[in-house]
Amino acid sequence: MLNSTTNRYLSMFSIFICGVIFAAGLQLAAMTHPSKVQGFLDISGLWDPSLALVLFAATGIFSLGFWTVIKVRIRNQQTPVLASSFQLPTATLLDKQLIIGSIVFGIGWGLSGVCPGPAIAHLIYLDVKIFGFIIAMLVGMAIAKQLKKQ
Repeated sequence: MLNSTTNRYLSMFSIFICGVIFAAGLQLAAMTHPSKVQGFLDISGLWDPSLALVLFAATGIFSLGFWTVIKVRIRNQQTPVLASSFQLPTATLLDKQLIIGSIVFGIGWGLSGVCPGPAIAHLIYLDVKIFGFIIAMLVGMAIAKQLKKQ
């Protein structure tokens, strides 16, 4: 059995490795390029279906892992390998905050062609526009956090 400090470092390392793999996948699929997202959303012009293919592939890989590893561990009442318990979502209500947040996210994603994951992966290019997006995203998150407190 690993001690808690070692377990914590292994957990942080695994999170880092997952982030690197995710960023590499985004780069490989060219999902860090806003034109790819805007091409997917442009159904009246030259529609680019590659984003849908990436989404279906990612959903398939996740589903395979979830049903063969995570769901089995939950069913057998086993803990995760690097945590004391599973942190599964419990909320099922479609409330006003979720709907408004989804609309704001969708509009921002459609206009900019960028969402948080690809924006962070795109930072390696040192693009001023991406830094602007990241700053705007952080400001929006801070505003949302303040509104949630009220």
